[in-house]
Amino acid sequence: MRTLALLLTMTLAACSSPATLEAPAPGQVAAMRVATYNTSLFSDDAGDVIRQLEGDSTHARKIAAVLQKVRPDLVLLNEFDYDDAHRAADLFQQRYLGIAQPGGGEPLRYPYRYLAPVNTGVPSGLDLDRDGQVGTEGRARGNDAWGYGLHPGQYGMLVLSRFPIDETKVRTFQLLRWSTLPGATNPVDPTTHEAFYPDAIWKQLRLSSKSHWDVPVRTPGGVVHFLVSHPTPPVFDGPENRNGLRNADEIRLWREYLTPGDAPWLCDDQGRCGGLAADARFVIAGDLNNDPADGDGQHEAIVELLEHPRVMRMATPRSEGGEETALAYAAKGLERRGAPAHVTGDFGRRNGALRLDYVLPSTGFSLTGSGVFWPKKDHADAAIADGSDHHLVWVDLTL
Repeated sequence: MRTLALLLTMTLAACSSPATLEAPAPGQVAAMRVATYNTSLFSDDAGDVIRQLEGDSTHARKIAAVLQKVRPDLVLLNEFDYDDAHRAADLFQQRYLGIAQPGGGEPLRYPYRYLAPVNTGVPSGLDLDRDGQVGTEGRARGNDAWGYGLHPGQYGMLVLSRFPIDETKVRTFQLLRWSTLPGATNPVDPTTHEAFYPDAIWKQLRLSSKSHWDVPVRTPGGVVHFLVSHPTPPVFDGPENRNGLRNADEIRLWREYLTPGDAPWLCDDQGRCGGLAADARFVIAGDLNNDPADGDGQHEAIVELLEHPRVMRMATPRSEGGEETALAYAAKGLERRGAPAHVTGDFGRRNGALRLDYVLPSTGFSLTGSGVFWPKKDHADAAIADGSDHHLVWVDLTL
């Protein structure tokens, strides 16, 4: 089955004409590889990623080389700075993916993509960190944005696809207010036992630190809803744990989106309300910033998403390089409760290696393979795998 899936994937990858998007003939299998990759292609200065890509970015070449090596049919790139003219996305496709990279593979072309504004760096006009000032400069300015960022579009998202995207049916939830989520709790300051956010601010706060997107993709096996996001890290706050609570509720939004029943509060930025149709196939992807067992954050949030009835039960993607790194930290006293081979990123001596990146298919698919692109240190591919502190996660699916 895996051989057949790879053959079909290579056949489809060799073409980009509409004929490749027809339904498979009887007896054939519709196969696709879906991935998520936090690329770290961001900068604290607006427009700086564009300037880097206009030059010769070693960082971007490594990211492109990994993508050329793995060759996903559908992929989410997290932490890819957004600009209104889509100049960074153009440059990355033309000058990096479109050229064979050292250590990578053949040039890789994605005829379709989706990107849109995100909340990071967008001024709220409110004192969200309660330091007595609004905006100012540096980190204080970022803390008062709708999502932490030093300029609008920092840490953005980019979807690349070999299959057509139905942009007329894309749903975005950039503006959805946190307080509308059933059960949402205004963080409490444990020293005063009062709500961290005054009511007037709490009612305006946006839930998504970047955005949540439902991107319908017309694959050879039918429409697949690519549900992508990048919740805030559950750190960089105070004892009120406002980022930890927000991270958990950003993850919980997908659970609510998948759960049958009326959801009149769940309205997208275009004013359409309700969750995902009960018969829709989907893949959830992104850097969700929450490990099921280790690190900071409310672990039950990701565990409950993994155990949602509509999410496929599957073997966890793994890598030899991740296992090697996690065991090295354990030898220094930083042990994991979770399986070392399941980690997706290396976050330094304080946090160690964690599983933060996910590709979660719905039931209705067959899983034919999965992995994390994280080779061992003595492997030749290690030379391109260090472009980000995260590593690409992929799954192979058939319909």
